[in-house]
Amino acid sequence: MVDAERDDERTRGALRAAQMYYMQDLTMEAIARELHTSRSTVSRLLSHARQSGLVDIQIRSPFDATSHTERDLSARYGVAVHLVPTPPDVSDVDRLERVALTAARILARFIDSNMTLGIAWGSTVSAISRHLAAKDTHNVTVVQMNGAGSYLTTGIDVTSEILRRFGEAYGAKVQHFPVPAFFDDPATKDAVWRERSTRRVLDIQSRMDVALFGLGSPFAEVPSQVYIGGYLDDGDFASLDRDEVVGDVATVFYRVDGSWQDIELNQRATGPAFDELRRVARRVCVVAGEQKLPSLRGALNARLITDLVIDEGSARRLLATP
Repeated sequence: MVDAERDDERTRGALRAAQMYYMQDLTMEAIARELHTSRSTVSRLLSHARQSGLVDIQIRSPFDATSHTERDLSARYGVAVHLVPTPPDVSDVDRLERVALTAARILARFIDSNMTLGIAWGSTVSAISRHLAAKDTHNVTVVQMNGAGSYLTTGIDVTSEILRRFGEAYGAKVQHFPVPAFFDDPATKDAVWRERSTRRVLDIQSRMDVALFGLGSPFAEVPSQVYIGGYLDDGDFASLDRDEVVGDVATVFYRVDGSWQDIELNQRATGPAFDELRRVARRVCVVAGEQKLPSLRGALNARLITDLVIDEGSARRLLATP
């Protein structure tokens, strides 16, 4: 009870400081005097206001190159593009963190009460989950879009922390999908898909308002979990090579031209078929690093994306490619 009261007091202080700073144009020194506190305390309160989602700062410039790149990519691919400025010499690990932070802030705009959010677990969505800002909602459900189990693990260790963070950020119910990432036999998948417990989760997935996913890629410097986590054996990799796969969304694989139905391994995959995924009104794809561009081109050609969050260098490289 004491901790809750302390948190409420901090929130009230952060809200008051934010209103004076952003709405009344008072300096931090003036706010400190009014609140009878120090300038450093005001700075911490303003930082808390931003991190907790009390303040949402948006920058729109009609002049810089980023805006032109967003506009040109949107026109070419018919998606909303959100560019993340990044220096060219930053590592892929740091680039992912910057993109994930921006994606977490943007995602909060798309989530509201009485909505269902589907998430595809992986390195990108895990990074996003670490930067989520709290948003007061009710009757929100967060559902896992694809299984994570394998012969090495149940997958709970991979997915539970990600789902917990999303649930806490939005005050949401979370729904695990306790099936393997890939079944050994398509017939086994068909049988499990007929089970009532599985049908219940599939029904929740069918009501998704927003789907959030990264792109699995065999080429990325930050490896995709599907390719390094023991989910695929040598025969699977050979099959993907024969089928000229360039990436996956929620364990469903595709080629650079966007085709996917006849890829052998998809018969055993547990993510939503692309025909089903395209029924989701808002599909947010987050990409960091030029090594994921082949995967991104395939996903764009498959029309899986409505909103793209991407680092500036990769976006320009994508735009420069016919």
